[in-house]
Amino acid sequence: MNTYIKPAPVTGPTRLEHDCIGELEVPANVYWGIHTQRAIGNFTVSGLPDSSHPQLVRAYATVKRACAEANEEIGLLPHDKARAIVAACQEIESGKLLDQFPVDVLQGGAGTSTNMNANEVIANRALEIAGHQRGDYHYIHPNDDVNHSQSTNDTYPAACKLALIDAIGPLAEETRKLAQSFHDLADRHADDVTIGRTQLQDAVPMTYGQEFHAFASFLKADTAALERVVPLLMSLNLGATAIGTGICADLRFRKAATEHLARITGLPITAAPDPIAAMTDMSAYIAVSQTAKNLAIHLKKAADDLRLLNSGPHDGFNDLNVPPRQAGSSIMPGKVNPVIPECVDQVCFRVFGMDTTVTWAASEGQLQLNAFDPVIIHELLKGIDLLTNAMVMFRERCVEGITVNKEIGRRYAASSPSISAALNPLIGYERSVDIAKEAAESGRTVREVAGERTDLPAEQLDELLDTTALARRLGQTCRERQA
Repeated sequence: MNTYIKPAPVTGPTRLEHDCIGELEVPANVYWGIHTQRAIGNFTVSGLPDSSHPQLVRAYATVKRACAEANEEIGLLPHDKARAIVAACQEIESGKLLDQFPVDVLQGGAGTSTNMNANEVIANRALEIAGHQRGDYHYIHPNDDVNHSQSTNDTYPAACKLALIDAIGPLAEETRKLAQSFHDLADRHADDVTIGRTQLQDAVPMTYGQEFHAFASFLKADTAALERVVPLLMSLNLGATAIGTGICADLRFRKAATEHLARITGLPITAAPDPIAAMTDMSAYIAVSQTAKNLAIHLKKAADDLRLLNSGPHDGFNDLNVPPRQAGSSIMPGKVNPVIPECVDQVCFRVFGMDTTVTWAASEGQLQLNAFDPVIIHELLKGIDLLTNAMVMFRERCVEGITVNKEIGRRYAASSPSISAALNPLIGYERSVDIAKEAAESGRTVREVAGERTDLPAEQLDELLDTTALARRLGQTCRERQA
């Protein structure tokens, strides 16, 4: 059993802060405050801090910047304070102060600790920018100024959705690149015939190009699906505050904050039409999770097929060769395993688990709030990052180095008894079965047996049983290269 490593006790210079529970010493050299310090001690489960998701930290700073600008616009925040807060947010957006977000990703409170962590870090950095000491909350306060007109319940989901948009971009790009790699592989083998298989049994001829192109087609559909899900993440609920009624927020804030966030991000962000419903509506998260899961299913399909087609080599399919990457056994000399597809499979297993977790968490929105955004965003961001990295690895260290055993594929196609199906229209199913059975038992080809057991001219049999022609009854399905 893994034991969580507790944070080191506070040593060295400190500053004394207070909250509704009481007072607490906070290290003087950090930008966070008492709420974050309590959360560090309370949430000791995963050992993974919010800083392990830089997209989320950056997105939270962007949300806080938009809110500060909105508050300044409507006269709720003085110009000097607003400018200091905005400057602090921009530093975080640029990647600075990431180590100041230490709260465990698995936290209670619906993300309150992360929101307060952001409020405190921004407030203390803004204080420095304005020429004040950290902790001088009389000038800039984490709640009264940085969190003005806001709640965790509207800012945390907003940051989560922006973080997902940020993460989906690289995922879609790597999906596109992997699809292109399969297209390129398909184009190189558009004319190389092999055998198709159903239920792991020999079926009828196809080309290697068609087989690889199918993987590319899956991934092209996944890219389009990822692009379709992004707009679902652009309906945000800023200004709805605690439960969607807008308590403690100026009535002008919702529109102003939404407009500023849209301008900053360059995205067509809109305010959720029903702020009460938006508090517990997890539809966008579910859509992202299901889209990622479907991509993982397609990725696993490609990895599994390549493992099978690479099997052997002497006592397996041996249709193709994936690049050898490392010795495959500590005891069997010369054994080489398909380690890259195996690693891809394990990422896919993780994504399947991600989807289960997201489904359960999304279904737990009792009454006016779903408290489980933290685990949802952690699982989604981790799953998306894993998929993105897996596709880079799969493309660079496997797919781009695949070679095809053309002669083996051609032999498989020619010797498959199943191609006797091409004779059905002329001699009937029953006679075709007999020819297939004799071919299988004798080890001869269907063409040889059919030449003896039918009156069809040799030229006609050659045409009917041409494996390349049989593979292309519907045309060349490797669409990147039309035949």
